[in-house]
Amino acid sequence: MIDRLKMMEKRYEELNSLLQDPEVVMNIKLVTEYAKEQKSLEKPVLLFREYNKLNDSLEELRELKKSDDEDLAMMAAEELQESEARIEEIKEEVKILLLPKDPNDDKNVIMEIRGAVGGDEANIFAGDLFRMYSKYAEIKGWKIEVLDSVPSEMGGYSSIQFMVKGDSIYSTLKYESGGHRVQRVPQTESQGRIHTSIATVLVMPEAPELEFEIDMNDVRVDTFCSSGPGGQGVNTTYSAVRLTHIPTGVAVACQIHRSQHENKAAALQILRARIYDAMVAEKEAKEGAERQSLVGHGERSEKIRTYNYPQNRVTDHRIGFTINRLDVIMDGKLDLVIQELINEDQKRKLAAESEDNK
Repeated sequence: MIDRLKMMEKRYEELNSLLQDPEVVMNIKLVTEYAKEQKSLEKPVLLFREYNKLNDSLEELRELKKSDDEDLAMMAAEELQESEARIEEIKEEVKILLLPKDPNDDKNVIMEIRGAVGGDEANIFAGDLFRMYSKYAEIKGWKIEVLDSVPSEMGGYSSIQFMVKGDSIYSTLKYESGGHRVQRVPQTESQGRIHTSIATVLVMPEAPELEFEIDMNDVRVDTFCSSGPGGQGVNTTYSAVRLTHIPTGVAVACQIHRSQHENKAAALQILRARIYDAMVAEKEAKEGAERQSLVGHGERSEKIRTYNYPQNRVTDHRIGFTINRLDVIMDGKLDLVIQELINEDQKRKLAAESEDNK
């Protein structure tokens, strides 16, 4: 571990020099690449430096602890105890930071929420989930951009696609893919009976054009009239766009924007993310890589979480975690669940690495 950290520190300093090189500064792609790499190294390097500083002070503190001056000896003993405890904390933190990292963790995401099982109530719940993620993004300081939506007559959405932009979004939201089940008395229910409905969530890492390019010769572009809310332009102009990637058959439609150009750009973002996500999954399958059991890759059939309104309860079935704070979670305090998933994911990875090192 120490050897790895030394190499990381050396590379960190190299990147620091490169980012001040006039030739590099003129190359935006290189600056972006080096800055991103340096940022990924920053936390382990700073912890390593703190570890070295504390470690260097231990011998001196042990000597001072033996001092005839009682006050000095007591202060040294306390500081020694604190330093040793912090060193152990740093070791644990570094172990987690050195775990194999998902290359997509630092990316923005494109999310899709759909009403799945339960008709109008499923669509209403899809709208509730979108509001939950919007409030969560606001708390985290992230930005949300709606790419397309199909509102439901009774409220909510039959589908909504949106991008979430910020710092290391995928590393946090990747656990949200799958079926989200709601148990409550629907607004559409006159008898007061509890119904179960399902909305599905799909989380895909953004595939920036610089990293992943689609050959537009492989894409069929169809235009059609928009439907639903939108003013005078609806049903009169061919502003809605459907893109079909011919080699894979993946199709995406977008109609939320007023201009055909905007709808095409938004549809292309979604299409690129869908194809990239499918390619990642195929690559993993070919290499025989085991997918992390806590992370969904578009497998919407898996019911990952239940939201029980009568009991104010949220249960994540993947880790058997239950919390009776549904009202708070729906108000955007989603870290109460996501942090548990991150902790469990890290715990499993640490156990697997420990097993591999035996």
